Amino acid sequence: MKQDRRQFLKRLVVAAAALTAPSLIMHAASHKSTRSSKMKLSWTPYDLQLRHTFTISGFSRKTTPVVLTRLEYDGLTGYGEASLPPYLGETQASVIEFLKKVDLSGFSDPTQLEEILMYVDSIAPANTAAKASVDIALHDLAGKIMGNPWHKIQGLDKTDVPDTTFTIGIDRDEVVQEKTREAIGRFNILKIKVGGPDDKRMIEAIRSVTDLPLAVDANQGWKNRDEALEMIFWLKEKGVVMVEQPMPKYDLDNIARLTAESPLPVFADESVQRLGDVERLKGVFSGINIKLMKCTGMHEAWKMRQLAKSLGMKVMMGCMTETSCAISAAAQLYAGMDFADLDGALLIANDCFMGATLENGKIIASDKPGIGVEPSKELTFGR
Repeated sequence: MKQDRRQFLKRLVVAAAALTAPSLIMHAASHKSTRSSKMKLSWTPYDLQLRHTFTISGFSRKTTPVVLTRLEYDGLTGYGEASLPPYLGETQASVIEFLKKVDLSGFSDPTQLEEILMYVDSIAPANTAAKASVDIALHDLAGKIMGNPWHKIQGLDKTDVPDTTFTIGIDRDEVVQEKTREAIGRFNILKIKVGGPDDKRMIEAIRSVTDLPLAVDANQGWKNRDEALEMIFWLKEKGVVMVEQPMPKYDLDNIARLTAESPLPVFADESVQRLGDVERLKGVFSGINIKLMKCTGMHEAWKMRQLAKSLGMKVMMGCMTETSCAISAAAQLYAGMDFADLDGALLIANDCFMGATLENGKIIASDKPGIGVEPSKELTFGR
């Protein structure tokens, strides 16, 4: 029986891989490159300035370092990004060291995504945000070569998307209430960071200002299953509609029991990183939160989406604090998902790209080719 299940899951993974891009196969087949151009990769470090101090279970920060990438080929340019919150374990220095190792001279056609990204992934283990910065730039470039945005290449309706949450970190009542008031009229659902000692106080402070639906993210902050379940029942009464990563990421037995008894869907975040994590979480979580910085970018994110759906799991697209470059890339893929947390660029004061836009509480992808972004300020890239 176990062997049959393994074979079944293996077939699902293969099927998901085959669905990487429904129309990309056709596009790539028709794109026979006769050009002699080589792809040129360059990069620049950039520091994001958060509009408010951002606090989750465990730490606070006011900035997020990123590395922006540029991929040039035959007069076209693709842009990418590696966002580096401290818990991801990567730095601007480590990303740049990885990018120095990327040699694309052996590839003559940027639309050979599978081959190129297999090579990039093989350069070194981990380094997922660094790999994502290449993946996103490559998708942007390939989409421009094919003359279409990725939502069209993938056959998605860019308007068939869930509302994005607006994230409110752990803070004092008056700060939480101020952030809530800023969100009213722009967003249709709020995401509240919990997992601290005053979760109920936070929720009550928000409820004194608005009755908007809420999602909560504990970032592994709850340690006792019975107390977590009691909290979830209380949260449901307060208008919460989903719970993200309630307990430590490796405590899968307790999370599975919590999910089975929970009146709300429970999503994996820290427990899920890449494609290989998805199948082991079936029956543990209700769904998964896919983030480009954790899974190496758009190519693997699509595979994760398809596999999770085939396993009957819900799917959410998430983000770090990012510029509109990475957010626009994620926005190209999330049509038809169950939840979204794509407010990363809206949390910063110095966005340097223009791309996907907030419309009636939803992040709407651009119709421009590729991921649909352009720099909004002058950026200097180098090697």
